[in-house]
Amino acid sequence: MPRRVTLKQVAARAGVSYQTVSKVINGKAQVSPETEARIWEAVRELGYRPHYIARSLRAQRSRLIGYSWPPSPPDQPNPILDLFLQSMFTAAEEAGYYLLCFPHHYGERQIESYRELIESARVDGFIVSSVEFDDPRLAFLMEKDYPFVAFGRSNPDWDFPYVDVDGAAGMVKVVNHLLERGHRRIAALAWPEASRVGQNRLDGYFTALQRAGIMPLDAWIARGEGRFDFGYQATLQWLDLPPDERPTAIVALNDVMAIGAMRAVQERGLRVGVDVAITGFDDYPLVQYLTPPLTSVRQPIWDIGQRIVSMLVALLEGQPLQERHVLVEPELIIRASSTGPAG
Repeated sequence: MPRRVTLKQVAARAGVSYQTVSKVINGKAQVSPETEARIWEAVRELGYRPHYIARSLRAQRSRLIGYSWPPSPPDQPNPILDLFLQSMFTAAEEAGYYLLCFPHHYGERQIESYRELIESARVDGFIVSSVEFDDPRLAFLMEKDYPFVAFGRSNPDWDFPYVDVDGAAGMVKVVNHLLERGHRRIAALAWPEASRVGQNRLDGYFTALQRAGIMPLDAWIARGEGRFDFGYQATLQWLDLPPDERPTAIVALNDVMAIGAMRAVQERGLRVGVDVAITGFDDYPLVQYLTPPLTSVRQPIWDIGQRIVSMLVALLEGQPLQERHVLVEPELIIRASSTGPAG
């Protein structure tokens, strides 16, 4: 095997001390632009690669960021997660870090995974997603005072760094769009009450209706797991209501439920976007190719992944955070599933 290029070889090629090379590579030296350019040219010519294991031992750091997420159902791909992961992988590598992905467990086992990674010094910090109220992972990491950034908020009195999507603002945009189209009977395919994200999005639904002076019927709110079958079955029940109680529009808290609702409407011989307006949330890449294309709320997932990693890296490098709590407003993408006549 070829021998590893050393700092001293780079230093000899650049005509400087190896200490200077080390400081330049680690961003801790102030040298003339000419000297810095000469050092980086030597690095490229010799193909020098830092010995990260030795560097980590000296610095007592692993350069690894821990991340775990709940698995998706086998029959339900998650392109939003794929985009989120790719964004974080890219941002971490650019900052000299890598993601260490580990299995997601429920109950006490999930805390044991975090505890083991901390005690073995396998990771320098964590990114935590799928955050809920009273989230035990956040409570544990705050107790340990271990660096982490969350994708999502939790209890109002818990102070930790996070980036989150303003789901309520997204749903206000959806409902206002439907109100402008003349809809007044607007139903919601929602998640269980324990879902923090679901409750946040549903808050926007209620807010927009209340501002319009509309009190939704209890029968217009269906709660269940965010799957196709649930959206399909709940919509069939709504279509069986008397004509004066039947919703003319359906907002779903994710795209998968919205697709189930579309199937139910079409099987009853009705037209999506004309007889019943339907909207989703997340803007999965394929929803623009449905018939009709689905109106949905787009989250800037790539930017969020980049922002979360940059915040965590700043914490790990001892830099102050410019913003500790970041709330991102999503974008409403209007398509034909909600633009037809409402009466």
